[in-house]
Amino acid sequence: MSSPLDATIGILGAGAAGLITAQVLLKDGFDVQLITRDSSPGGVWARERVYPGLTINNVHGEFRFSSLPMPPPSNAAETGGRLTGDDMCAYMETFADTFLAGKIRFRTEIIGIRRAAINGTWEVTVKDRQSAVQEVLLFTHVVLCTGGCSNPSIPTRLSPATAASSGFPGPVFHTSKFRDHLDRVLGTCDGSDGNGKDASIVVVGGGKSAQDVSAYLANAGRKVTTVFETADAILAVSTPLPDFIRKSRTNDEGSYRANSFYGLVGSGKIQLAAPARVTGFGGGSAVTLSDGRTLQADVLILATGYTSSWIDLFDDQTAEELGIKRHSPPSKVADYTWEYTSLANPPVSHPDSELRVSAIYRGIVPARNIERRDFAINGAVFTTNNGYAYEVSAHWISSYFLRDRMQLPSSAEEALASVERNSAWLRKRFPDMLLWANESYSSNLAFWTWPQLVDELLEDMYLPNMRSGGNWLTWPFKVIDLKEIVALAEERQSKRRGLELLELSLSLT
Repeated sequence: MSSPLDATIGILGAGAAGLITAQVLLKDGFDVQLITRDSSPGGVWARERVYPGLTINNVHGEFRFSSLPMPPPSNAAETGGRLTGDDMCAYMETFADTFLAGKIRFRTEIIGIRRAAINGTWEVTVKDRQSAVQEVLLFTHVVLCTGGCSNPSIPTRLSPATAASSGFPGPVFHTSKFRDHLDRVLGTCDGSDGNGKDASIVVVGGGKSAQDVSAYLANAGRKVTTVFETADAILAVSTPLPDFIRKSRTNDEGSYRANSFYGLVGSGKIQLAAPARVTGFGGGSAVTLSDGRTLQADVLILATGYTSSWIDLFDDQTAEELGIKRHSPPSKVADYTWEYTSLANPPVSHPDSELRVSAIYRGIVPARNIERRDFAINGAVFTTNNGYAYEVSAHWISSYFLRDRMQLPSSAEEALASVERNSAWLRKRFPDMLLWANESYSSNLAFWTWPQLVDELLEDMYLPNMRSGGNWLTWPFKVIDLKEIVALAEERQSKRRGLELLELSLSLT
């Protein structure tokens, strides 16, 4: 290519990360095409995937992009500004219609990704979900935005096939299919005429989707039992936390609501079986628990998480060349030292936590591929403010593809050394988390530290950081707002032009 802008870029996935990446790259002059298996944009917020009762951990004004305001939810006063799945779905559709018309290829399943041996072009094999016709699309660059919540993780012992072979008569499905099965579930457990009076729904899991589904069904008058070993941790207070916490660094439960999961548990409308796990089917409409109990389950709903969306996309050779998959680390956590009092006396970690780590620099570029500047990832960093983090990451990716002057490792070896140290830190700071967070959304973990993460990305682009103002003492108490990054494209362009003028001036002297 004579210019970086001659690139053809395939953005794989049309969720939040894919949409903002496409918009930033388009604004910078790139030719892009988004590919999604869904029928509408939004990824996990796509219309066909949003289920009734779905709420998210973010509040109004937080999970959006700088170029498009988000209208406040209609029930903001009641929920403390909590956003629903429908709010997110509407926003993502509006964003796509406004900035990406004609750039998204819908209902297209991604089958495989490989680099051509001859010219290094990316070959993306896809299948039309309606016609089942396969074809190979060619791109000079690829941005992987398939996320960590695409492919349901269903334990074999609780799968629909196992249920059928065990004679379990009721529906068994993952929460990702809740919308599809809702009418049947409500009909199966409808006690209005006495026929389903004692019908019971068992929800497996303690995460956010388990809580949402349990609350929705309990509010619909159904008998619900939620089974889990551990539940998601939350910040629960009598009134919403200050905005500098809620909208900047973490999430809370918002205002107390009697119809929320926690309110319904407190009032006895949702029963808990915890700590326990469902071990299998016990004959008839029964499931067995690890503590020896048996529960009636006319419906079994699996809120059992997701597997990596990357697993089946790359052949072994491509995965090895990129360094995209988890691997055994060459060193142990004990080989590194951090003198922090808060890290003293850590909990005992599972032995397997030392076995599988990622090698993704900044959570964006596979370290082994960093010098080629033709492959990136957005949406694989676990953070509490996805909108801001995705947007800054998109600008980082665009600068990377434009071959702008950036603070980057000088070699793959240097990038790998940096990634290895960060990986050791993650295993020290978050023991065992990499065992349950799949690699397609845990290439880096930044909870309350996500502002520092995006500041590092800004520094990489030689742009000002700590944009919410203040100093080292007062900065943590500032509300972080997306208006701080609304002109990032122009800032980057100014830096680029300034460097070009400097180089021209030097060539003339």
